[in-house]
Amino acid sequence: MTNKEKITKIRELAKEKNAVILAHNYQLPEIYDIADFIGDSLELSRKAANTNADVIVFCGVHFMAETAAILSPSKTVLLPDLEAGCSLADSITADQLKMWKSEHPDAVVVMYVNTSADVKALADYCCTSSNAINIVESIPADKEILFGPDMFLGAYVSKRTNRKMHIWPGECHVHAQFRNDHLVNLQKKHPNAELILHPECGCISQCLYMMSDGQLSNAKILSTSGMIAEVKSSESDEFIIGTEIGIIERMKREEPNKKYIPLKEDAICKYMKKINLDNVLLALQNMQHEISIPEDIRKQALLSIERMITIK
Repeated sequence: MTNKEKITKIRELAKEKNAVILAHNYQLPEIYDIADFIGDSLELSRKAANTNADVIVFCGVHFMAETAAILSPSKTVLLPDLEAGCSLADSITADQLKMWKSEHPDAVVVMYVNTSADVKALADYCCTSSNAINIVESIPADKEILFGPDMFLGAYVSKRTNRKMHIWPGECHVHAQFRNDHLVNLQKKHPNAELILHPECGCISQCLYMMSDGQLSNAKILSTSGMIAEVKSSESDEFIIGTEIGIIERMKREEPNKKYIPLKEDAICKYMKKINLDNVLLALQNMQHEISIPEDIRKQALLSIERMITIK
């Protein structure tokens, strides 16, 4: 079966089963071609929750499908490949968070949305990379904060809010690979390019320093959705992209006449790339790999997500 035939069959099955297909920004181009919505994990889950679909096919990784299941308990959520995990989400377990909380019983727990449902259920707040600063600033200054699991996002938020926090030493295996020399070398080669960098990147502290020191006058630190909005609205026609390179496909589709340079050419998430036309087709044909959350965990996790959503 050709890709064109697979796409046709997937669309037929999605219509037959009243399914909505979600694709994260880091997915393969072939997945973009079948998606009803493309975006970041929380944005996609919220869009799916607002549809009348009976089935959600989440082309992303496991914690994203879990988040969709938390927000849409009446819908069937399918993850085409159960091996599509996340190194960052795996860097903290519910048992580890329970232990950490026991050491700081009065602390407010802020957990990145890139975590399992079990971890979200133990948090006071979830956060995204775009609203983490606002979440932390909303917490009274005299309150102790446990922030996790991404240490680079935590360092960024701490610096921007001037707030001391306990930060979990987790990382995304892709974003952690970014180094200061990647910034410096590409800035020299492309002096007129606008740098847009994800706050999970391992070079984030150096980037902040260089920005404050005037060495990076054309740089912005943004979430994946913020990056897409930036390339659409910016007057720049050349960008250095500091995140997983899959997002460049979306940028090319949104703004095909602009130039995109990856900060690191091999910044590829092997987990995101596990989703393909074949396993999406099988997921819909067999209604397989359903992601379900125990109701007690779902309700507790929903509370931390709802608290997050109220803070823009």
